[in-house]
Amino acid sequence: MDPSRKRAIRLTVALTAAVLLASALVFVSFASGAEEVTASQLLRVAKPGRSYVLAGSVMYNSVQHEGAALLFRIRDPRLHVSVPVRYTGIVPDPFAAGRAVMVTVQERHGSPTFVGQANSLTTKCPSKYKAQAGS
Repeated sequence: MDPSRKRAIRLTVALTAAVLLASALVFVSFASGAEEVTASQLLRVAKPGRSYVLAGSVMYNSVQHEGAALLFRIRDPRLHVSVPVRYTGIVPDPFAAGRAVMVTVQERHGSPTFVGQANSLTTKCPSKYKAQAGS
């Protein structure tokens, strides 16, 4: 077989493999991601067993400790709707009532409380997002 033809075949095979691998990577990255929702959206669309990234503010007077679990409610930033969350895992130091947080949750059959995925709780520090005086 002609060497230039061999090179062309190898190039075609290599490019086809690269395109297939890239397509698989894109598909997996989008398919495995959890949908980010607010409390009101979560109540409308939640399906048992599916993960969602719940974003909102921790309601005042809702934080309780029950053994290793942290119980709290996350409020929708635009509406007066909140959902209860049961979370176990590392709690960030800035976690407090009124703080904006994100946590990956799942709905459980027959339970009104959403279960937070361990170690998925993050807080947003408001001081990092405010403009400094004079800027």
